[in-house]
Amino acid sequence: MAALFLCLKITWFLRYIIMKATVIVPNLSEITLEQYQRFLKVQQINKDDEYIIKLKMIEIFCNVDFKDARNIKFTDVERIIEKLTEAFHEKPNLIKTFKMDGVEYGFIPSMEEMTFGEYIDVDTYLPQDNEMHLAMNVLYRPIKSKKAGKYSIEDYDINTKERMKQMPLNVMLSATFFLQNLGLELLSVTSNYLQEEMGKQQLSPQDLEKNGDGIQASMHSLKEILKDLKVSLPLN
Repeated sequence: MAALFLCLKITWFLRYIIMKATVIVPNLSEITLEQYQRFLKVQQINKDDEYIIKLKMIEIFCNVDFKDARNIKFTDVERIIEKLTEAFHEKPNLIKTFKMDGVEYGFIPSMEEMTFGEYIDVDTYLPQDNEMHLAMNVLYRPIKSKKAGKYSIEDYDINTKERMKQMPLNVMLSATFFLQNLGLELLSVTSNYLQEEMGKQQLSPQDLEKNGDGIQASMHSLKEILKDLKVSLPLN
């Protein structure tokens, strides 16, 4: 009986420690693309269940067991969600280089030098949640050499496609925002050119966007996904 009581006491103590444990809310550089993809999948499956989505956010991004997440105080859950939501509303500038597993990667130095096959892979895979890493494998590659602030990268290798699943999410989002802004600039230039060529016909960027699938569609980001999860509880 004494042994049983001791066992129950230890179990209760461990449960208390778990419930009181500090939940570390990561920044975007501490979240991987793979975690992001996992959440997108969960969000799609549970799109009508706000509570499951919130708990899954904590489980996936904060590395907390789902059962333990349920035992976190309601007010603390709301604060954690608000912190994560704030992070995903950031619009980072293009991060040109980053290190992963001891290797330095660089964003493709010249978009104009991109091959047709590379462009196809970026345009095809970037809009697809579960294949974003394939596009990132084109855009970011190991740096071969650096000189006077410039660098060269290795040739595109489709066989290394899985490695970018572990890239920091802030790097992926920075590249996506960069391409989106680049696309908007191209739409503006194209619109102006076509209006001149077609006798000042009223052709807006919105008209062109209707036919511009691909990179523009890639902005299916957590900023959009989380907009309905914003909480009003202020942080202290």
